[in-house]
Amino acid sequence: MDFFEHQDQAQRRTRRLVFYFAAAVCLIIVAIYVLLIFILGILGDLEGPNPYFDDPWHPDLFLIVALGTCAVVGAGSAYKIAQLSHGGEAVAAMLGGRRLNPQTTDPAERRLLNVVEEMALASGVPVPPVYVMDDEPSINAFAAGYAPGDAVIGVSRGSLTYLNRDELQGVMAHEFSHVINGDMRLNTRLTGVLHGIVVIALIGWILIRSVGYSRPRTSRRGKGGGGAVVALLAAGAGLLVIGGIGLLFAKIIRAAVSRQREHLADASAVQFTRNPEGIAGALKKIGGVPATSKIENDHGSEISHMFFCSAAGSFASQVFATHPPLPERIRAIDPSFDGTFPKRVEPVRAAEPPRKPAAAKPRDALGTLRETLDPAGVFGRFGTMGSGQVILAAALLEEMPDPLRDAAHDPYGARALIYCLLIDDNPEVRTTQMDTLAQHAEAPSLEETKKLLPLVEELPEDARAPLADLSFPALKELSPQQYEQFAANCTALIEADGRLDLLEYTIRTMVLEQLDVHFGRRTAPRVRYTQLGSVAAPAVQVLSTLAYVGSSDPAEVDDAYRKGMAVLKRSDPQLPAEQCTLGNLDKALKTLAECAPLIKRQILQACTATVAADNKVTPRERQVLHAVAASLGVPMGL
Repeated sequence: MDFFEHQDQAQRRTRRLVFYFAAAVCLIIVAIYVLLIFILGILGDLEGPNPYFDDPWHPDLFLIVALGTCAVVGAGSAYKIAQLSHGGEAVAAMLGGRRLNPQTTDPAERRLLNVVEEMALASGVPVPPVYVMDDEPSINAFAAGYAPGDAVIGVSRGSLTYLNRDELQGVMAHEFSHVINGDMRLNTRLTGVLHGIVVIALIGWILIRSVGYSRPRTSRRGKGGGGAVVALLAAGAGLLVIGGIGLLFAKIIRAAVSRQREHLADASAVQFTRNPEGIAGALKKIGGVPATSKIENDHGSEISHMFFCSAAGSFASQVFATHPPLPERIRAIDPSFDGTFPKRVEPVRAAEPPRKPAAAKPRDALGTLRETLDPAGVFGRFGTMGSGQVILAAALLEEMPDPLRDAAHDPYGARALIYCLLIDDNPEVRTTQMDTLAQHAEAPSLEETKKLLPLVEELPEDARAPLADLSFPALKELSPQQYEQFAANCTALIEADGRLDLLEYTIRTMVLEQLDVHFGRRTAPRVRYTQLGSVAAPAVQVLSTLAYVGSSDPAEVDDAYRKGMAVLKRSDPQLPAEQCTLGNLDKALKTLAECAPLIKRQILQACTATVAADNKVTPRERQVLHAVAASLGVPMGL
């Protein structure tokens, strides 16, 4: 399956989860109604004839039970999902994670950050913040969030202690597979479903405990008081059992949904790194260290399906296994594995990467980015990455001047980098832009902008989007007020020359639109269109615009447009050049962002066919595709 099929499958699983959840709630309603009839029957026997045992069906009472149960379970699920609605950072905080400072001098932490940056640049997703669970000696990791733009990566201290770089890279490739394929949103919903059912058992436990506090008082009230105690005990015990059984089945559903995704993520990790020994070695070490992969945090079991390996104890991991058995996972990667785990796992020594002089300039990797691409491999860059892209990302990071990389890790420096990327070459426009920054930007950011601008100008245009990706974690550390001013400054820089060029559009799409979601300024797009015919007009707008980007020759423009429309099997007329502005392109892409994954695949296939009509994809055309993919919420690798 490709990225789009994974996304579509994740949405179908979500719908299936909703069905299972609804079925479980219906069974809980029936069970609670039967329990209530039994309790009312007990109370009725104490006072005379019992209408509830004689005629147990009471529609009005059933409706009350149904509405009350739905309200309690729904509120419990909504509460947990809302608790996690701030993205992966909420999960990391719940697990006691410590956000890594990008300026850390710890060699193991620096190695981890470097691997995460490589994976992010290679896959085309924003670089996620990284958290370390210092109190967890086991080997484990997780990816959490609703979408790539708000994802975080969490790693246990044991992973830094025992895994070498290849093994750590394999684990991170596995987690990035979950980020890319849309598994994180489903994981969050699974957590919410479980919590909603847990609330039923929690109410039962509260009722039982309340009996203990009230017994001295009710014991003096005679027969009626004794009946109330029996009723409370019966209600508490019944709800505890019903909630427990519901939770049991919910965990079984969670395990069934989770296990298959783990196999797919393992296979993707091998595909990404072309190094099966890396992830296989990590799994073997998990079987060999005393702490295995168990997470000690109280919330570990609650979100065990988000981890690289089972976070629960041995008994729970066997009964409600969210992950396939270790030997099975290892043999799928390394068929020669004989089932023997290492008897002793030694800590590894993380060597600190060498620092480069400030004058170092990009060489081979950025030269590769400037190369014209073979169209046959371009579509395969959407929503995935290969070993070549990982190697290219590593080289790109190595060749990036240290002042730029260091600035990307600092909130003031990150803002300065984005400002630098938007500064115009035209002296008059540049003067206006710098005056704007002098009036509105923070002094440290303004000074950093002046200092970094010469270095950014030396970078080829193709290397600037990856630099923006590196800035994401630092930009997320801004306060809402700081971000509001930063976004206003960026908009002023973009509008200074009265037009929106391609690089500005790419940066705005990659940075501001995704950060707007993070800071709550807008909501992420939801699926509204499942048929291509519903979005024919915006598709025509996008393909018409792309056809004009690739050539100024009318015949070539017409040929490029027709080849793109042929992929969509449509014959709509092309729009004239004056209608193909970046503003109109932006409106069209906002509509297409609300399409189902398989429709997005058709759109991007058509876009690729349009820009590759002359059998080549230039760096400029690749940048256009990158901007289109980012607008549609589809990562595009290097």
